[in-house]
Amino acid sequence: MSGRYSLRAVCVGALVVAATATTLPAAADPPEPRRGAVDRLLGDLGDTVMERFSGEDPAAGPPLPLGQLTTAPDMAGVLTRLRDLYRQAEAAGETYKSTEDALAAQRAETARLSRALAAARKALVTGRADAGRIARVQYQGSSDLSSYLHLLLAADPQQALDQGHLIERAASGRLAAMDRLEAGEKRARELATASRRALEREVLLAARQKKAKDTATARLRAAEGLLASLSAEELIALAGQERRQTADAQEKLLATGALEGKRTPSTQGDRALAYAAEQIGKPYVWGAEGPESYDCSGLTSKAWASAGRAIPRTSQEQWARLKRVPLDELRPGDLVVYFPEATHVAMYLGDGMVIQAPRPGARVKVSPIASNPLLGAVRPDPAGPALPSYTPPELPDDATAGPDEGYDRVFG
Repeated sequence: MSGRYSLRAVCVGALVVAATATTLPAAADPPEPRRGAVDRLLGDLGDTVMERFSGEDPAAGPPLPLGQLTTAPDMAGVLTRLRDLYRQAEAAGETYKSTEDALAAQRAETARLSRALAAARKALVTGRADAGRIARVQYQGSSDLSSYLHLLLAADPQQALDQGHLIERAASGRLAAMDRLEAGEKRARELATASRRALEREVLLAARQKKAKDTATARLRAAEGLLASLSAEELIALAGQERRQTADAQEKLLATGALEGKRTPSTQGDRALAYAAEQIGKPYVWGAEGPESYDCSGLTSKAWASAGRAIPRTSQEQWARLKRVPLDELRPGDLVVYFPEATHVAMYLGDGMVIQAPRPGARVKVSPIASNPLLGAVRPDPAGPALPSYTPPELPDDATAGPDEGYDRVFG
């Protein structure tokens, strides 16, 4: 199987790498690596487990002392801050995407109301013209109502009463025209109010969307600045700190036995996994839905769409609207959701591993399921029976790694 690895081989290899601490000889300073080497190193950082994270705005806090951060406590602080920035950027990204959908729907509603208002105003012009015509005819004394008045003045009142249909004809025509005019004016007023409110909602949604994008951009820029401020030695220490934390979290999760036993996907889950595996190595791009790049929920939603099942676009909506399953019932193809705000999502591959689009600058890859703080899991096809057997998709040699691209290209 040239150039491809089985899932189990990838899992074993990932755990071996994660358990290996990176050290440097104390007697010599390491050479400054080329940019490509640093990029590959940063790519290996991944979205890994966050043992704690602050609710404060990391961008607003005092800067950490950089340049001498090679000790474990120092690196833990840098890693926590970096994860906070990525988490907040991803949360803003989820807000942006959900607002984008709402904004598209609101724009369609605003356009519909505008068309209805234009039609109502056109009908109102016609109604007012009819009312004016009736008034002119009546003023000139040539209307049916004028004939009725002549009958009332007739010498024989009984004859006037016998001609009651004239009253009905005269009144019904005039009143119908007035009713149409009144109804038209009322509808035009209502549509004008609704159209104005729809436009106001559209403006608010657009402002919310811009704010979300600005927030995400600021957090990504802050993460970029933090990484750029680290020396090559500090980057290596940071990567080692993250690998150790990931390995510890993965070991603790597997020790619970929650993921033991044979797990097979549904037919649709198998197809979704095959799609996701084919995307390994493609870059994470904020808000992307493929086919050349993805963000986390863009990958999961497109994978399941390829299997014939539409699911919500954002990780938060996937968590809110799909059926939740406990970890001891997790099967390949299910979605694993992370962080208290449900701001990250991955697809369970089996054997304690997931396929995910980790974060801006990274690439679609295979990661330990505990590489982020778990919130829970959901199943897109709860009625789909599990297959009697399952052969995981073949994976690229570098399925557990992926080079970082420049964060300045996230928004193109």
